[in-house]
Amino acid sequence: MIKVSPSILAADFAHLMRDIQKVEHSAAMLHIDVMDGHFVPNISIGVPVVESINQNTDLFLDIHLMIERPQDYVEAFVKAGGDLICFHLEADCDPKEVIETIHSFGKKAAVALKPGTPAAAVKPYIKDLDMVLVMTVEPGFGGQSFLPQMMEKVSAVRSYAEELNPSMDIQVDGGINEQTAKTAVQAGANVLVAGSFVFRSEDPEECVRKLNRL
Repeated sequence: MIKVSPSILAADFAHLMRDIQKVEHSAAMLHIDVMDGHFVPNISIGVPVVESINQNTDLFLDIHLMIERPQDYVEAFVKAGGDLICFHLEADCDPKEVIETIHSFGKKAAVALKPGTPAAAVKPYIKDLDMVLVMTVEPGFGGQSFLPQMMEKVSAVRSYAEELNPSMDIQVDGGINEQTAKTAVQAGANVLVAGSFVFRSEDPEECVRKLNRL
């Protein structure tokens, strides 16, 4: 089953809830990018915005922490309303400890991989994860072009999951549209993050439905 997670990084922040409401009935979850200006060279949003979103929607909140020390912020984002906390394997942390912390709050745990990080790096944690995010662009900025060479990594992670954790989701994020989504799904992804394709279209809900139909 395909799940679509529209990325609010591409939404109109002056009318954020208006844009979120456009996808509430078609999206499985909402992707929220948190950047600290250290792990990636950009700053996005923090806990207060997540709290406000959570108070105004019933959508599952998919929190993507692009931050240097995720272990310092897991509790804050869980309390703000995060349903799944995704952190980067390349961050300054002990991945096993962060995964355990997320699960201790009863939330889903995910690990993200930058384009330069091999699939094998995540294999030791597969059994304990609810999802792996394979970045199909360099993290930190929206609107980048899809990197097709990342599909080998998606396939490799899918193979690990089939062996060790068949129920685990595999998410792709970056440059996702109707065409690249097909490529990603064929490689083994089942959760699609789409920002510009959804929120910068005339009909965001229909764009989500197009991806759902894949």
